[in-house]
Amino acid sequence: MQWTQMPLGAIQTNCYILENNKGEALIIDPGDEAGKLIKEIEDRQLKPLAVLLTHAHFDHIGALDPVRKKWDIPAYLHVKEQDWLANPEKNGSAHFPMVEDYVFDQAEELINKEGIMTIGPFEFEILETPGHSPGSISFYFKKDGVIFSGDALFNGSIGRTDLYGGDQGLLLDSIHSKLLPLPAETVVAPGHGFETTVTKEKETNPFLL
Repeated sequence: MQWTQMPLGAIQTNCYILENNKGEALIIDPGDEAGKLIKEIEDRQLKPLAVLLTHAHFDHIGALDPVRKKWDIPAYLHVKEQDWLANPEKNGSAHFPMVEDYVFDQAEELINKEGIMTIGPFEFEILETPGHSPGSISFYFKKDGVIFSGDALFNGSIGRTDLYGGDQGLLLDSIHSKLLPLPAETVVAPGHGFETTVTKEKETNPFLL
């Protein structure tokens, strides 16, 4: 498997396109600029199988409807945020004047527990990493040595917790109990900014020292 990072939208949220050698793909957090994202996927002749959402804040879901309608694919979201896609107060779009109020259909697939998930040929582990939001999850691809951490853990920082449902103590517990115990060389692919590694964050992240 290989992955491509595409920063999208005004807040430059990282969307990730994961693909195998047969051109099958998963899309993580299609935040905005649907036309740009769709063109990238079409130009590379990929076949998306699903959309994975680390959480339902507006900057991670802006292109969700065009993408899932384009390929008639399901979106996966944690059950604790099942009503956020249709609620601008909870998804935050009501509080950011640069975007319209987002009111989307509910996710087709709701995740209610940790564990191994398989979508087509892709196998990965769901880790619940709440704190930035109540239903924040991370997607761990053990064989490929990468975890897509959403807005839980960043390169040199952690997610904000001043939005609806945020809890800094819970976020720090999630990072220390779920993310930092991963193998030292694991790549952390965050929702914003540059990739990092578990080792680097253990050793240099000022919020974790």
